[in-house]
This record gives sequence, structure tokens and C-alpha cells, in this order.
Amino acid sequence: MYLFLKANFVFILIIMKKFLFSFLLILSFIGGFSQTDTAQVVSLNRKNSVEALTQPYVILISSDGFRYDYAEKYKADHLLKLAKTGVSAAMLPSFPSITFPNHWSLITGLYPAHHGLIDNFFYDYQKKEFYKMSSKENAEDGSWYGGTPLWSLAEKQGMLSASMMWVGSASDAGGARPTYYYHYHEKFSPIEKVDKVIDWLKLPADRRPHFITLYFPEVDGAGHHFGPDSKEAVNAVHLTDSAVGTLVEKVNQLGLKNVNFIFVADHGMIKVDLEKPIAIPEILFDKSRFDFYNANTLLRVVVKNPAEVNAVYRELKKSKTADYDVFLDKKFPKKLNFSPKDDRYNRIGQILLVPKAPKVFLEKGKKTSLGKHGYSPYEVPEMKAAFIAFGPAFKQNRKIAEFQNVNIYPIVTDILNLKITEPIDGTQKTAKEILKK
Repeated sequence: MYLFLKANFVFILIIMKKFLFSFLLILSFIGGFSQTDTAQVVSLNRKNSVEALTQPYVILISSDGFRYDYAEKYKADHLLKLAKTGVSAAMLPSFPSITFPNHWSLITGLYPAHHGLIDNFFYDYQKKEFYKMSSKENAEDGSWYGGTPLWSLAEKQGMLSASMMWVGSASDAGGARPTYYYHYHEKFSPIEKVDKVIDWLKLPADRRPHFITLYFPEVDGAGHHFGPDSKEAVNAVHLTDSAVGTLVEKVNQLGLKNVNFIFVADHGMIKVDLEKPIAIPEILFDKSRFDFYNANTLLRVVVKNPAEVNAVYRELKKSKTADYDVFLDKKFPKKLNFSPKDDRYNRIGQILLVPKAPKVFLEKGKKTSLGKHGYSPYEVPEMKAAFIAFGPAFKQNRKIAEFQNVNIYPIVTDILNLKITEPIDGTQKTAKEILKK
């Protein structure tokens, strides 16, 4: 009897171990839901269509905060060499020149006021909820993100896509997530990310993504904490440059034909004046009348009683210093596409206070970083972002005039022969200038 019970107990343990192993294996494929989870998320039932199999590849690389002049200034040898084989430019970020809004503009072809991601942190008065860039729930909720991201466009047209931590890639915005993606975390080094991309490109043809996004945060972090002229910023540029060089080398070793690379940044960086920051006008601390949202390089004001807007504007205008401008919706510069009349999601506010670089708004007793972005690229050239594109689709050794980052979208769709299904703010002008076809 003892032997019988012991044998059955051992059998049950074996079954449980097998079940546990299978369960963990499944989790390793589908990934988890923690922002710190390093597991890949995969949609196992997708394959490239017959037509998609014949299309080129595009790897869209973002180095956060990689200013337009960093490659030359800090001698990023790989990028400088690659630029000679393709096209380069100083690219204009959308306003405000902030990380989340601009990554979503790059991937949707829409200005921030049109896609709704107007800041890294904001309040939606219809949802009655805050959006926070650190929130896992926000990251996965497509209702925060307007427009159709390129990976969704590709998936809907039978082409597989993959994303290495691009803003919004964990959400269902546009109706389809990438077939392969990773939640944002900071545990992978740049080279580890490169190796994951290579793993995707080693997949069988029917499972291999033709559109891939790759995100590097190192340059932005160094620029914020130590300033854009620091040795730390130089080291971060070289680290990213080396990763891009390794990526191109490893892709070439695969022997794949027609792989195109687009290296971009979301914005630039400038050293700001922390010695004499701008005090926030005292009137705005009356919470019964106002909400305000301070991004240091932009202060948005929501007047709770619409009947007071004009009077408040006049008061703020009268009391302002020479260090900043005060704008009422209709008077905001049209070229920035960020006035309340552009605000499709009612998230901006009625009045905008815009500091003149290198000045920043700062509340008493609070601190902020030495390096900043968010200013208008038309007024502050340090906000301009890097753009280098190379591969068989691109003309060679061309340096073109600056262009808006919403034009990246039609460049990618032209290369991959994807049909744009919804109106966007980007135009075909840049694509026609830099593509061979």
C-alpha cells in the first residue's frame, strides 16, 4: 500500500512539473504585463501575406534626444559614414518637442494636438483621468492614442511588424499591436536590443517582420542629467553610434536584401538656466479657478470658468516678464499646430505660457534637470533632431533641408508599399526628395 501511494505521489509530482514547465514556457512566449518584465510578447497566429513577402524591410531607429548636430560634434563615426551612403538632415520635431508626443508623431504622421498625446503627462477632461508615461495601464490603453501607427497599418495590410519599446507599441491603438514587441524597461543594453532585432530578422520568411522599430534612451538621459555638452552626453552618443554600427553589420551578415534604415530622434537638447528660473504666476495657484500643467519649457493653463478666459489672459499678459510669452488660443503661432483650435481631444488648455530658452518655469522648492527640450524648433535650433536614412531605397550622399517629422510616415509607407488609410499631417514632399523611386 505504501509503495502504491508513493508511486502515485511521484507520478502526480511529475505531472505537476510538466504542467508548470508548459505554463512557464507559454508565459515566456506571450510575455507578462509588468513594465519591468523583459519577456517578449508575440501574436503566434500571424503570418506575412504573399504580397508582404515580396516587400522591402524598414528598421526605424530612435535615439531619444539625439540632437541634429551630435553626430558631427561628437564624431559618431558609424553614423557619419552611413550618412554618406544615404540621406541626412536636421529634422523639425512637432511642438512641444517632448518625447512621447514626438514618438507618436513619428509613428502616426500626426501633430500632437491631432493625435492627442500632447505631453508626457496630462489630464483628459472627458475621461476624467491622468495620462502618465510611467503608467502600465496607459501604455496598453489605445484610447489615449489617436491615429494609426505604422505597425498597425502594416499588420492590417498583411505585413508583420515588431517593436523594441517604441512609445505606444504595447497599446491597441489603430486596431492592431505589432506581432512582436517588448514592454518598456531599462534592463536591456543597446547591444542586447540589437541582438533581439537580429533574432526577428532570422525568423522564417513568413514569420519575419518587415517593419521594425527600435528605441534607445541613453543620449536623452545623459543630456538631461549632465547637459548636452557633457562628457556623459558624448559617451552616450558613442554608445548609440556603436550599437547602430553593430546592427548594420549584423544585418549585412544575414544576407537579407533590401533592408532600409531610418535613424531619427524625437527632439534635441539645450542646457537651461537653473540659476534664475521663472516663477509661476501666483494667480494660477488658485485651484478653484485654474488647473496648470508645468513641463518647465511649456506651461498650459486651464481656466475652469470659460467666461473668465479673456480676463485671465489679459491679467497674465500684463504681469508677465520679458522671459516668457503668453498666448491665447487663436494667437498661438500657426506653424506650431498646437493652439486649442487644433486640440482634437480637448487636452491642451486655453492659455499657454512659453518661456524663452534657456529659461524654464519652476515652482518654489522644486528642482529640475540641467538639460531640457520642449521649446519650438523654429525659435530654438537646439531642439532640432537627427535624421539619417540609408539603404537601397534611398538616394546617396544627400544632405537635404530641414523637414517636419510627420513626413517620416509617408517615407515608410512608400518604401513598404503600404496604403495610407486615414488623413495625416505628413506630406509626400520629403519622400519624393530622398527616395530613388
